[in-house]
Amino acid sequence: MSERWARAALTAYRYAGAVAYPLIGPYVAWRASRGKEDRVRRRERYGVAGRPRPEGPVIWIHAASVGETIAVVPLVESILDYGVNVVLTTGTVTSAKVADERLGSRIIHQYVPLDLKPAVSRFLDHWRPELAIIAESEIWPMTILELGARNVPQVLVNGRLSDRSFRSWKKRASVAEALFENLAHVVAQSDVDGERFRVLGARPVTVSGNLKVDTNPPPVDERALATLQRQIAGRPTWAAISTHDGEEAVAAEVHATLHRRHPGLLTIVVPRHPDRADALAAQISGMGLTVARRSKGDRISPDTDILLGDTIGEMGLYLRLTEIAFVGRSLTSEGGQNPLEPAMLDTAVLAGRNVQNFREAYQRLLDRGGAKLVRDRDMLAGAVNFLLTNEAARHEMMAAGAATVDEMRGALQRTLKSLEPYIQPLVVKARLKGANGR
Repeated sequence: MSERWARAALTAYRYAGAVAYPLIGPYVAWRASRGKEDRVRRRERYGVAGRPRPEGPVIWIHAASVGETIAVVPLVESILDYGVNVVLTTGTVTSAKVADERLGSRIIHQYVPLDLKPAVSRFLDHWRPELAIIAESEIWPMTILELGARNVPQVLVNGRLSDRSFRSWKKRASVAEALFENLAHVVAQSDVDGERFRVLGARPVTVSGNLKVDTNPPPVDERALATLQRQIAGRPTWAAISTHDGEEAVAAEVHATLHRRHPGLLTIVVPRHPDRADALAAQISGMGLTVARRSKGDRISPDTDILLGDTIGEMGLYLRLTEIAFVGRSLTSEGGQNPLEPAMLDTAVLAGRNVQNFREAYQRLLDRGGAKLVRDRDMLAGAVNFLLTNEAARHEMMAAGAATVDEMRGALQRTLKSLEPYIQPLVVKARLKGANGR
């Protein structure tokens, strides 16, 4: 190992707070992901391949969870159109399901290996990728160093750095530089993100916009939609989606405040983590409200107060049942969740003030009038009440959100342009391989 690689490895280990990073860091990640893994395919987390490597060039694309997976689907489809093989890794069962639903057998899906040297080496020895494309903010030191040691170009796409992550990296500037200098290119979501990557030593950096804007609206089962719409029968509705701990209770309290003003009001609550549904149903029922659980197939009756959307992959269904959506992880938690899906489905967007992870998207929506931020439960109740009462204002807000999404499109083409120098040689290689095979 050269002096440069030794320095990078050592500083990466120190960044984790212990020389034992290769054991501690991946273990922490593994502990955090327990319950979200496929037991049958657990060996893939240790780099043991579940499939043979295809002939020809392979591009490895990694998207950690559901949001990142959805964001890279159009990018993956564009690369597949070039005739190049794609191995897509994700970290959870849910994101694996999304990959299967939207890409199917066109890609090879694997669970991402833990950031242990043996696991990463085993993965790379088998798949031998000629390009690695990482989505958003997945910075795994050992993986970056191993790819660098093998001279595999690494491109970070849809790159973002939250306020907290940026502050943390700045405190360890030498570590950041030792890692980010291994990236062949960073394609950042926004000017702010781009400048942060430059400060930390990444070169070159370009700005594409957010790939999540260039995705299709979340799909829906039309039969399920029609069934629920018949059960709702024109009742006024609003939704609290992607909620985190504490926000479901807030939504229930808002419902209790508003249901007398809006007879028949139905509140749709979609927790970010459906595995909390049993506790949430008990909590909301304990507040004297009637709950129908989607996962149980409960019918929405006239006396149902809360539809608990405790299923995976049905956000498109829930959003099509309403014209008002509060987006969670913004009142009782920090960072926010993606507001673009509700906006592209003609939904007026509400959120708390802690939306740092989606700052640019919210700023654009706020500037155009497609979103409103609220301070607390009472302000949320007031905003929902206003939108339920004022149809013209609600529809104006819905139209502004959809228009904002349209204005923000184009990230996919800008990303593909940045990737072209790395992909085109592989396209030529794949075509030559095909011609020689004939």
